[in-house]
Amino acid sequence: MSLNHPVRVVLPLVLVTAIAGGCGGSSDNKSSSNASGSSPAALAADAKSAATGDIPDNQNFLVYKGAGFSIKYPEGWSQTKSAGGIDFKDKNNLVRVAVRKGQPPTVASVNAELKKLKAASPSLKAQAPKQVALKSGPAIKVTYTTTSAPNPVTGKRVVLMVDRYELAKKGRVAVIDLGTPTGVDNVDAYRLMSESFKWQ
Repeated sequence: MSLNHPVRVVLPLVLVTAIAGGCGGSSDNKSSSNASGSSPAALAADAKSAATGDIPDNQNFLVYKGAGFSIKYPEGWSQTKSAGGIDFKDKNNLVRVAVRKGQPPTVASVNAELKKLKAASPSLKAQAPKQVALKSGPAIKVTYTTTSAPNPVTGKRVVLMVDRYELAKKGRVAVIDLGTPTGVDNVDAYRLMSESFKWQ
C-alpha cells in the first residue's frame, strides 16, 4: 500500500442533486492497463456480492499517492495495485485509476474505445461521451453499465453503473472508473474522488 502521510477528509452531510452515473463495482486482474495506449477493460460486478454499498455521509477519506498522480479514497477500502494504477474496493463498489502513455482523449477516441469494450463485454451499454471539466483539467466522461454473470446459487445478476473519466497531461492519459451497483447512491462521494485527482 502506497500511502504517504494520509490526509483525512470528512464528506459533507449535504446531499447534492444526483447526476447521471454516480457509481461503483468490482473488477478482476483483467482490468489493468498498459503503456501501449489500450484502454482498461470495462468494470464488471461480482455476482457473489449483494447490490449494497452506500458510502456514508461521514465517511473519512485518505489520499493515495501513486506513480505520477494522487486521489482521495474512502478509508477502509481494500487496495490492489495493477499495471500503471490502483483499484479501491468495498463490497460491490470499485474505483480504478489507470495511467498509460497516449494522446489526449477526445469524444471520438472514447467512442472507439467503447466499441472495443462492447465487443469484449456484450452486456455493456453506454451513454454518449461528453466533455467535462475537472479540477485537474478538461476530461471526457462517459457513463456505462455492465451486467454480471448470474450468481451460481441464486441466479441473480448485478447491474453495475460506471462513470469513466479520461484526461491527459504531457503524454500521459489517466482513466478513472467509478462503479457502483444500480440502486446504490454514491454520487457525492464519487464526485469528491473524481475532483480530487491530481497529476504529480
